[in-house]
Amino acid sequence: MAATAWGRDAARVPVRRLTVLYDAECGLCGFLRDWLVRQPQLVPLEVVTAGSDEARRRFPGLDHGGTLDEITVVGDAGQVYQGTAAWIVTLWALREHRGLAHRLSTPSGALLARGAVLAAAKLRGARGRRGRRQDGQWAGRAYRRADGWVYDPGVGWRYDPPGCGGEAWPPGDPGH
Repeated sequence: MAATAWGRDAARVPVRRLTVLYDAECGLCGFLRDWLVRQPQLVPLEVVTAGSDEARRRFPGLDHGGTLDEITVVGDAGQVYQGTAAWIVTLWALREHRGLAHRLSTPSGALLARGAVLAAAKLRGARGRRGRRQDGQWAGRAYRRADGWVYDPGVGWRYDPPGCGGEAWPPGDPGH
């Protein structure tokens, strides 16, 4: 997990507390904040509204406009994690999800984590910062066969990515 620190060697300084900056006007962000605070924590997590006076006072060196666009987590020794690394370090702080965080920090796991972050960003963007549907319409996309989605009445939708040698998702799907 890449991290930057303000005047400290983040690679050698232990993380004892994390502050998660979240967009209070985003419904998805609020849902995730509520979920986080209910989880058993190995490393204490504190949630602070991104771009708030408190966040600006506590972290004067941050790009606070950027913290509204991308999840940002700050360690107690000044480590700053953004995007995929922020999600992974947050999971690492949770007792029941530390193993998942370790798997997501591998090269192949990082690809999966990045995909999840991009999907969340797309959902967040489609729904707007307050979590509402744009123009009164459903904010998601339809499953499209051209994108690799196949509907099987026996098992429902499954993903069969183009050019992947015919492997279906989930692996071993008997409907494929």
